[in-house]
Amino acid sequence: MTLSIYSKQQMLLHWVSAAVILWTLVTGFYVANVNVANDTKQWVAGVNVSLTTLFIPVFCWRLVVFVSHLRHERMAQFSSAKMLAMFVHRLIYLLVAVVLVSGVLMMDRPIPVFGLFEFPQPLNDVALTDGFFVLHIWACTALAVLVAMHIGAVILHELRGYRVLRRMSWRSRVRQACGRIG
Repeated sequence: MTLSIYSKQQMLLHWVSAAVILWTLVTGFYVANVNVANDTKQWVAGVNVSLTTLFIPVFCWRLVVFVSHLRHERMAQFSSAKMLAMFVHRLIYLLVAVVLVSGVLMMDRPIPVFGLFEFPQPLNDVALTDGFFVLHIWACTALAVLVAMHIGAVILHELRGYRVLRRMSWRSRVRQACGRIG
């Protein structure tokens, strides 16, 4: 199995993305499916809208970094398992994009960002915002399934001795640097 080394930028973008995506999926599904106080629902909705609005440029930068690294990949040499993993990763990117875009377009009011500023409501047509709301729910559900598969694959790889988390950790970068020095 060929191991790729991730840059600090890739690792930072991955972990920021993971934190935002996991937070918003878990809290969003929780308040949607568990009987919680309306204040809690409002608070979670406000945090999630603000957080994901700030995440949009981060995700766009992650896409640029992802695409720039794809140019260096030679697809013909990959195993079918690696090709499947790459396909799932690309689906995750696509679904995150759909979730973010549909999340913005479903808004039926201005989009606040932690009470500091707000963006105007992009659409005023109720039928369109309702349609984007439905798309958003389905995309979030599909994304949750793929994220669960991704986490499951990481756990499976770790149990089989393929240290994928080590490749995506800051400690591995320190160890690699120390190994080069000594």
